Amino acid sequence: MNAVVVPPGWDGGPGWLVLPSPEGAATAVELVERALDEASLLADAPLPMGLGLAAAGWQLGVTQLRAVTERLAQSGVTLVALCSDDPRSRVAAAAIGLQTSPPLPQRPAGAQPPGPAGGPGLALQRGTLRSGDHLEVEGSVLVLGDVNPGACVRAGGHVLVWGRLRGIAHAGCQGDTEARIVALQLRPLQLRIADAVARGPEDSPPAGMAEQASLVEGEIRLDPAQPCWPLAARA
Repeated sequence: MNAVVVPPGWDGGPGWLVLPSPEGAATAVELVERALDEASLLADAPLPMGLGLAAAGWQLGVTQLRAVTERLAQSGVTLVALCSDDPRSRVAAAAIGLQTSPPLPQRPAGAQPPGPAGGPGLALQRGTLRSGDHLEVEGSVLVLGDVNPGACVRAGGHVLVWGRLRGIAHAGCQGDTEARIVALQLRPLQLRIADAVARGPEDSPPAGMAEQASLVEGEIRLDPAQPCWPLAARA
């Protein structure tokens, strides 16, 4: 299986380069090369200017990440972030100036994760959720696209949207009050975290700034988000 280029949710937005599971003889750089070659054949779907690399369980060092960065640069694309569950890969990415994030946040000592012990990880939804779509997962979910009005996403953990959130989002639907909702543009019809409910803001989102919704003293509060998702839970 080759890597997949996931287009952004809107013109000029960032996209994702998703690596398959690290099986077989192909290296990450070779998989990226194939994905770019395939994308170049789609004249009606040009590559986005920026891509995040979703590397799952790959162990990537500085040399490999630089090779990926240089190969993307040859196609006019900037590598902007790495999402990986391997700590060494995240250290290597930070060393060359990339934003990094683990697939799942660390929880405070004694906190119980949603679902069974060692329970579900991060679910990946590739593509926009449109009106009438309903997505529900036990753990956290990362949507690589928009959540349009009329669509609903529910998660036992965090709801993370690499795009515009304009539908309904419910994080911590199993009672997790530490869950957060993060989006590049956070303008939903309704927000829910655990049992708390709030309407989305009506003003325009701040330019170039992702936002997060979290539960503070029993009420949902919106704040600027850090540039790496998912966010670590509050201490």
